[in-house]
Amino acid sequence: MTPATPSSPDLEAPRLHVAPGPHLVSGGRSTRGMMVDVLVGLAPVLAAAVLVFREWALLQLALCLVSCALFETLFARLRGRGLRGRGLRGREASLTDGSALVTGAILGLSLPWSAPWYVAVVASAVAIGIGKAAYGGLGQNVFNPAMVGRAFVMVSFASVMGAASYVRPGADLSIVTQATPLTAAKEAAGAADIPGLWPMFLGVTNGSLGETSALACLLGGVWLCWRRSAAWRIPAGVFAGAAAAAAVAVLANPASPLGVPHHLLAGSLAFGAFFIATDPVTSPLSHRGQWLFGLGIGVLVITIRMLSNYPEGVVFAVLLMNAAVPLIDRATIPEPLGGIPSADREAAS
Repeated sequence: MTPATPSSPDLEAPRLHVAPGPHLVSGGRSTRGMMVDVLVGLAPVLAAAVLVFREWALLQLALCLVSCALFETLFARLRGRGLRGRGLRGREASLTDGSALVTGAILGLSLPWSAPWYVAVVASAVAIGIGKAAYGGLGQNVFNPAMVGRAFVMVSFASVMGAASYVRPGADLSIVTQATPLTAAKEAAGAADIPGLWPMFLGVTNGSLGETSALACLLGGVWLCWRRSAAWRIPAGVFAGAAAAAAVAVLANPASPLGVPHHLLAGSLAFGAFFIATDPVTSPLSHRGQWLFGLGIGVLVITIRMLSNYPEGVVFAVLLMNAAVPLIDRATIPEPLGGIPSADREAAS
């Protein structure tokens, strides 16, 4: 009887997952578990969106969730991966890890309530196809997939994704008859047209589905940080960077109707800080790197708001900082336990 070899179909070669030592802690976290944590964290944001925008929120989310799942299936087949258990060529499945659902949920919550159906479909195709599958799948992508899709439709369909698309005079929902807080700040002559801080905190203002309620984003974000599915240093850095940049903007333009609290509560800053910037694949690994990453996003968001024609800057700020992650990781390599060997110090010098 011929013994089985690793190349025989009857015996699969063992797979060893080895990381640099010393191995002090084993968290035991799985990709699917982290995705479930994100979906649970998004529940308050979803509830707020449905409460404010009703069936419009459900329609956008359903379109993005279904589209992302279908395109994930399509691109998995094209790349030779299965849907359950082991893939078509012995590779891991890509749909059952839950990443497509998370991408669809974040993408749907980043869209305006009024976006036509084809916007959600195109954004989902770009998010899964270009944002993730083109790089080799989950864990290989450089940019946040949902933001890749959102940026594509924001530029490609400017007429239905611009500030005017958020407002529909005479609609049954009174909230959609008013401009978003950041758009009102761009166009307003004074602070009278800007909603108060309390309405922006609770979420009774117009905007994209996930950006209206800072309270809902805070509740879901605290859950993610407590579960360690998100690095708390990143949202802390985002808020710190945004606050510092907003303070500079207020000093430079005292007549602006937006103060520092308005910048922190308005738009999708809170949603982006907790659910977009904390993507573990497209964010730095080290603690120092996470602080720098968050601070950079916060500063860029306020800079784009103040100096560009766009009232909001979270999408582009995240993508720009995603591109800088390899440099941040390289510049913030932590010192190994026990210090750097003297031979390596001499070689580096």
